[in-house]
Amino acid sequence: MNYFEFFDLPVAFCLNEADLKQRFYRNSKKFHPDFYTLQSEEKQGEILELSTLNNQAYRTLSDFDLRMKYVLELKNVLADEGQNKLPQEFLMEMMELNESLMELEFDFDQQTYDRLRQQVKNLEEKSLNAILPLLENYNDKTAVPEDLRAVKDFYLRKRYLLRFLENLDRFAPASKEAP
Repeated sequence: MNYFEFFDLPVAFCLNEADLKQRFYRNSKKFHPDFYTLQSEEKQGEILELSTLNNQAYRTLSDFDLRMKYVLELKNVLADEGQNKLPQEFLMEMMELNESLMELEFDFDQQTYDRLRQQVKNLEEKSLNAILPLLENYNDKTAVPEDLRAVKDFYLRKRYLLRFLENLDRFAPASKEAP
């Protein structure tokens, strides 16, 4: 049973967070191991598994990035780690930023750091704005493979940009690191 089925929700990239939380709390009460202490060991084990599933499903579906990855994996769109390919035009966009990042490694400059951080934030926002209508209106029953490939590209770009920011922050002096 996948996490969406477990919570009786349609497969979606965007969820009503309050509804998901209510379903989680309802299941937490329903599958709380303390209510089954007088049951057989088999039943206690079953309830413990359901309680664990409830927690894992909620942790995944309540986090936008984890939920996106989970849907892409459910749909067999995401390859194994390291096997996914980023669009070539995106990699070309990132070439100049990566060169600036390498320069920062050897000669830190606060203005360059701030400029790179802002450029990456702008790229993230641009990518999200481009894909947001698809994410918000995704219908698992009518989705076409191109939709899922577009979401996959967005997901991979987002992860790449996150790693870029992590690398950028490594070069910043501790007293000047961004939040």
